[in-house]
Amino acid sequence: MSKEYETVIGLEVHVELATKTKIFCGCSTAFGGAPNTHTCPVCTGMPGSLPVLNKQVVEYAMAVGLATNCSITRYGKFDRKNYFYPDNPQNYQISQLYLPICRDGGVEIETSAGKKTIGIHEIHMEEDAGKLVHDEWEDCSLVDYNRSGVPLIEIVSEPDMRSAQEVIDYLEKLRMMIQYLGASDCKLNEGSMRADVNLSVREMGTEQLGTRTEMKNLNSFKAIARAIENEKNRQIDLLEEGKKVIQETRRWDDAKEYSYTMRSKEDAQDYRYFPEPDLVPLVISDAWISEIKERQPEFATEKMARYKQEYGLPDYDAEIITESKFLADFFEAAAKLCQKPKKVSNWLMGETMRLLKEREMEPEEIRFSPANLAKLIALTEEGSVNSTVAKEVFEKIFDEDIDPESYVKEQGLKTVNDEGELRGVVKQVIQDNPKSVEDYRNGKEKAIGFLVGQTMKAMKGKADPGMVNQLLKELL
Repeated sequence: MSKEYETVIGLEVHVELATKTKIFCGCSTAFGGAPNTHTCPVCTGMPGSLPVLNKQVVEYAMAVGLATNCSITRYGKFDRKNYFYPDNPQNYQISQLYLPICRDGGVEIETSAGKKTIGIHEIHMEEDAGKLVHDEWEDCSLVDYNRSGVPLIEIVSEPDMRSAQEVIDYLEKLRMMIQYLGASDCKLNEGSMRADVNLSVREMGTEQLGTRTEMKNLNSFKAIARAIENEKNRQIDLLEEGKKVIQETRRWDDAKEYSYTMRSKEDAQDYRYFPEPDLVPLVISDAWISEIKERQPEFATEKMARYKQEYGLPDYDAEIITESKFLADFFEAAAKLCQKPKKVSNWLMGETMRLLKEREMEPEEIRFSPANLAKLIALTEEGSVNSTVAKEVFEKIFDEDIDPESYVKEQGLKTVNDEGELRGVVKQVIQDNPKSVEDYRNGKEKAIGFLVGQTMKAMKGKADPGMVNQLLKELL
């Protein structure tokens, strides 16, 4: 009988914080920029330069800690993690090993078996390293220190996840919370949220954990899910063959869907940690914690409840809209302008989602303004444009953020509500389609649909279908 195995997963999630400047100096944290232009003696590790802690980094770390139910360490300090690598300018990284800022929290996720809490072991602050760029042409490696010293928090979970789906649910929940806090944009493709996966397998029913491996280089949720499946199967195959799993760090190649050994796993003593001598201890008062608590925003769950009550949105709409802080803010702004929350929701859930999917965009990449959507809703409500024209105008708004009022005027798209003009066109359509007229008079209700279509065609789609229907029935 073949054995049943259980996968045990813990994550280390690095999040780049959305501060304007780096963690220990005044250099810009902006993404991109010509190599080595966002640098100074501190973040390039020049002798004699001294770090000064950025207060905003501490506040963001505390905010994330409070949102994930952690206890905040009142008396903390930084430690030096020593390792030698060209992208690490001081030959050490300032991090927190002994007294991390947040400890013992948890995040609740929804699984098929109900609610489940994923424990958070700790959250600590640290600086990012630079970036090596391999130049194939010159056959050498160049180093860009723009990213060096960019503030990070590392969120270390307990090994509480049992499947790729639970991992994705946990990451999505974390990402949503952090975006709501404004602590980071959490763009996996730009590296502002990165997850390392620690994974082991064990026989079902056993308590003891198996040997774990750590996987790096995962920059999308799909890549994470593929890497987990692949590594789980690799470890099970080894155990089935009577071989041992080696504790190591592996690098995932998403194009080849394959992982390979990077290095054998280090332990804390390999880094020769010691307290950072250039920084004073960090003392956090109760008053400071209360101040951060006061500033915490309304999170998705609370927003969802309010949208259902205040705007009468259905569960599904409220859930989708609040999944993205950007979308929620957009919805509120547009609803306030046009006072038609359900209509705003319909446009976001329908056409907006369709176009986002078609153009492979995230809600955060929406470029049109809530004001122009509100104007379009007003135009449809007063009957100035019909639904077909509205969709056409919306696509233009989505792509170019045009003013719908001017556009409808310039393109001559306004619905014709002039009964005299319409009556003339309807009479002509009746005259040109004797067969359908006869069918309708013989009790074929459907025939009127064809006549409405012909009238709309003659009017280039700019008539009010309701009015056309009414006139046809009257004249027939």
